[in-house]
Amino acid sequence: MAAADPRQVHARIGKLAMALPQVEEKLSHGSPCWRVADKRMFAYFWHNHHGDERTALLIKASGIEEQEMLIEMDPEVYFKPPYLGPSGWVGLRLDQPDTDWELVEHRLRESWRLNAPAKLVAMLEF
Repeated sequence: MAAADPRQVHARIGKLAMALPQVEEKLSHGSPCWRVADKRMFAYFWHNHHGDERTALLIKASGIEEQEMLIEMDPEVYFKPPYLGPSGWVGLRLDQPDTDWELVEHRLRESWRLNAPAKLVAMLEF
């Protein structure tokens, strides 16, 4: 089975991200990204970034330990992205036909929570 069209995947991620409070989509270094409270990036959408042939969501983990645990737990799904990886970001592959969209939504919401101001986080029940 072929992987999903990256434009459709981007649109689906955008819909999930924009459902969270005070989120806007911007371009950052040529890639779509979402930020909360007008400044804090919490997700990036990468498609074939520097020819890596992956479609992925980059999200913030709680730290390097969580990043390493996720990659070790499922290296087919998670990876350490260039540039952002040393800061605790993790890549979540979206180019596989069996993408777990509940997991994607959970990780996206967690990344939002890690980057949003505390008073904004209090508005959502996780």
